[in-house]
Amino acid sequence: MSEPLSNIPRGMRYYCGTEARLRREVEDTAMSVFDGWSYEEITTPSVDYYALFEHGMGRQQAELAFKFTDTDGRLLALRPDVTSSVARAAATLFAGRERPLRLCYAAPVFRQKGQSHAEWRRESTHIGCELIGADGIEADMEVVAIAVEVLQRLELAQHDYCITLNDVEIFNGVAERLALDDSARERMRRLVDSRDAAELQNFLAPHASTDERAGFARLIQLSGKQETLAEARRLITNPRSVAALNRLEELWRVIESLDLTDYFEIDFGDVSGLDYYTGLTFKIYLSGAGTRVGGGGRYDKLTSNFGRPEPAIGFVFDLDALTDVLARSNTSVAMREQDGTVAPLSNDDPATLFFEATAMRAKRERVLIKSGEAVQCRN
Repeated sequence: MSEPLSNIPRGMRYYCGTEARLRREVEDTAMSVFDGWSYEEITTPSVDYYALFEHGMGRQQAELAFKFTDTDGRLLALRPDVTSSVARAAATLFAGRERPLRLCYAAPVFRQKGQSHAEWRRESTHIGCELIGADGIEADMEVVAIAVEVLQRLELAQHDYCITLNDVEIFNGVAERLALDDSARERMRRLVDSRDAAELQNFLAPHASTDERAGFARLIQLSGKQETLAEARRLITNPRSVAALNRLEELWRVIESLDLTDYFEIDFGDVSGLDYYTGLTFKIYLSGAGTRVGGGGRYDKLTSNFGRPEPAIGFVFDLDALTDVLARSNTSVAMREQDGTVAPLSNDDPATLFFEATAMRAKRERVLIKSGEAVQCRN
């Protein structure tokens, strides 16, 4: 069945004029922040082997990729994720470089999506950074601080965004304590993501006591500031989860010392679906967005898929989701227009007209050729 050429595929769209300029402004702002923290830009292939993303994102997420075969029958995919590609480059192309590596990017990603008002795009641009070869609170705080700076540079009001923090090792500690196999663990994670406390307690009935079930069901509903850490410690006591709580508390102390707590919340029900996360995770929300506009975390095991295990952490912004919100805001970034006065420039002789027009461009003045005239607008 052929489609009318005037149609575009579902989940794709055009950007033009003010909206296109805003997207570029947001991208340039983020990339300048990355540069300010000494991150080097990297460009990854748009098409790669499907197996790369299956190992990087996990099979469930990789299944969302657009897959096809090349002339030799090898299974390829349009890039659904950038982190997997960066991790491979770190372990192979940059194996001899001094650690840590600081890499950043702005790149389109492609994922198949169902019908959804919140997440309908099948092409979106990810702007992100990866810190590879660094462990500990300093590395975690560096990446979180970069995310905050980008939002601040976009001149968003303090109450317009929130970054939620969690550590997947809290969940992993509970799963280990309950001796869950991979299938049961994934089932529990889906229930945690849905925050269905009643169904979660039913699921845990064969694995835990009544008090343990109630405690964990209460844990996934906890969100807030530092006080949530104290309550979490009363609900879970296994060593693996407690170690993760200690890391979160240490990170929170640094955030507090920088007077940034208004931008953050701890959310114990926020369990990422990406298999490569191993510790701290965070998600970025904006008022007016139907879904999160960014997120990231620690993925210490990912590079081991390529022969070089090392600690790593990173995050991405979804440029399109972020721009949609900014376009409806009153920030000066969103309202910024190309300034200047318009002065008609016309001449019946094309040679003279274009001599004058190119002279204007040499002075970085805007030129519009229209019906035998160029309209001048200074930047």
